Amino acid sequence: MAVHDIVVVGANFAGLGTAHYLLKHTIPALEKANGNSTAYKVTLISPSTHFYFKIGSPRILASPDLIPFSKAFLPLKDAFKEYSADRFSLVVGEAVSLDEEKKSITVRDTYSTTAKNSTVRYSSLVLATGATANSPLWNLKGSHESTMAALKEMHASLPKAKTILIAGGGPAGVETAGELATIYPKASITLLSGSTRLLTRLRPAISAAAESQLNNLSVTVIHQSLKVVENTTGKSTNTTLHLSDDTSRDVDIYIDATGTRPNSDFLPSHWLTKSGHVRTEDKLTLRGPVSSVYAIGDVAGYSLGNIFDINDAVRPMCSSIYQDLSGKKPTSKPFKQNTAETQLVPIGPNGGVGAVFGWKLPAFAVKMIKSKDFMIGQAPKTVSGEQFAKA
Repeated sequence: MAVHDIVVVGANFAGLGTAHYLLKHTIPALEKANGNSTAYKVTLISPSTHFYFKIGSPRILASPDLIPFSKAFLPLKDAFKEYSADRFSLVVGEAVSLDEEKKSITVRDTYSTTAKNSTVRYSSLVLATGATANSPLWNLKGSHESTMAALKEMHASLPKAKTILIAGGGPAGVETAGELATIYPKASITLLSGSTRLLTRLRPAISAAAESQLNNLSVTVIHQSLKVVENTTGKSTNTTLHLSDDTSRDVDIYIDATGTRPNSDFLPSHWLTKSGHVRTEDKLTLRGPVSSVYAIGDVAGYSLGNIFDINDAVRPMCSSIYQDLSGKKPTSKPFKQNTAETQLVPIGPNGGVGAVFGWKLPAFAVKMIKSKDFMIGQAPKTVSGEQFAKA
């Protein structure tokens, strides 16, 4: 029997959700539609043996006691044990190149000390590689061990730090400033927004409320596009920073929360937009730049970089795969992007600002939804695919 290999590259929110949905719903529907004439197998390529719940990273980096590693880093090996070996396989390594003609991906072992590569061939390809931050504190790039090491260094340095500078006025920067100011009230904490205000995806009044809460925690917020031009040592501790106003600052801790770049270096350049994102030719169906290629999440051109653009896209994209492989009608409605003002930003365990679908939320609502534990209870559900148990 012929085997159709569906390869999913990336094992964070987008990749895990896609793999589980394909295995639970799409493949059984394909086998029924095609009369079991073709076997289907999902291969998940992950640079790490573990999933990292990056939503909780501001609290995870602030203290090892609030969200322990055992809750933040979850192994992938048991997440797919319900599926047989002829239905699913996990390949641990980083995709480093792709041969479009041969439909193959070269994968580098991220846990080996030597250059150890393997080749994975695909019939259909789902690109869910996400985006990488400038600091390993925020997400995985390669093995989970590098992020763990960066977090451990931060945990060791924070109790002794007198001066902390955080660059980036988005959610990660604001949340981290709130966490550190709560735990280390004696430290001098400065947040460079890099813009004219904080949280630019939210309305100005909510931005102002966030700044007011930070000020109440004795955080100094600086705007006017003042940015870090150079970190002279390249380290996050005991370093000198050169700023865009030609001044320098010596700080005990520097945290770079200035944004991300798509993980697409291994892909053909004609698949990508100018910003390096994978072209999604049809945003309604998540089909990619060429036949049998699909893109989802932060690496995809349609994405606004939020969790809704992942969770709301899994079913429509898998439906496109079903339609392309069966020739039958799609099993899901087209993707509909949520463009309403939606963002929840904790500021310490008891504060925060945010809006949901255009409705401004009071601080107590943000606390109940996210601030109390940064939604860490969602981590095991993400790994197990629980949220996609139903088609």
